[in-house]
Amino acid sequence: MTLYLHELKQGRKTCIIWTLAIAAFMAMCVLLYPQMKGEMDSFTEMFASMGSFSAAFGMDKLDFGSLIGFYSVECGNILSVGGGFFAAIISVNILSKEEKEHTAEFLLIHPLTRGKVLISKLAAIFSEIILMNLIVTACSVLCIIIIDEPVPTREVMLLHLAYFICQIELALICFAISAFTRSNNFGIGLGLTLVLYFMSVLANVSDVAKPFKILSPFGYTEGSDIVINNCLDMKLIVLGLTIGLCAAIAGAYHYQRKDIL
Repeated sequence: MTLYLHELKQGRKTCIIWTLAIAAFMAMCVLLYPQMKGEMDSFTEMFASMGSFSAAFGMDKLDFGSLIGFYSVECGNILSVGGGFFAAIISVNILSKEEKEHTAEFLLIHPLTRGKVLISKLAAIFSEIILMNLIVTACSVLCIIIIDEPVPTREVMLLHLAYFICQIELALICFAISAFTRSNNFGIGLGLTLVLYFMSVLANVSDVAKPFKILSPFGYTEGSDIVINNCLDMKLIVLGLTIGLCAAIAGAYHYQRKDIL
């Protein structure tokens, strides 16, 4: 419990900054919707005719003039990239920092098994991701109420749930990276998130790249698919979480046996 609270304390600034930044951008998008609503019909026709660019972000399938269509594209992109970066940043150095900063010796001489260290650090990661998503979701719903629009509750909750699961998968993969390395991995975490995001984008515009949607956690956060089908793609989610769990288990197995001291 002490290590868990210590990790939360160490990560509080990062959590606060990223949560406020993502919530602020989401709020701005929602609050701008009434001013843009009158122009949306022309935007919808324009985006629908832009071919590959429209398909890349699902704008060819959605009514950009509706709140949920606008929300799933504009706010969805903010939450997917911002939330992905946040999950990667708080996870990718969670274990390796102890070796880089030479605090592993101090940590492991205490009556803590490596298993307890792993569980405490994972619990701290999940707690920060859950907190960020709760605040961002509440902020978004509040802004929709402020602009006096009906809240599309089911669609909004499904979208946010998909991004939350995506962040968990990214966090598990980055956690594994942290177990296998001894240096600062911020670049690796951010780069991996960007690569996986653009893999999903490419899958929308090229038949050759369709398999990328299966491999990328952003494949099941596609706003157009969620809104149109009114459900999540559970096959992709199960596959994604399986990949994340396998990576985390491999990382934990290696960490239990690596020479740290």
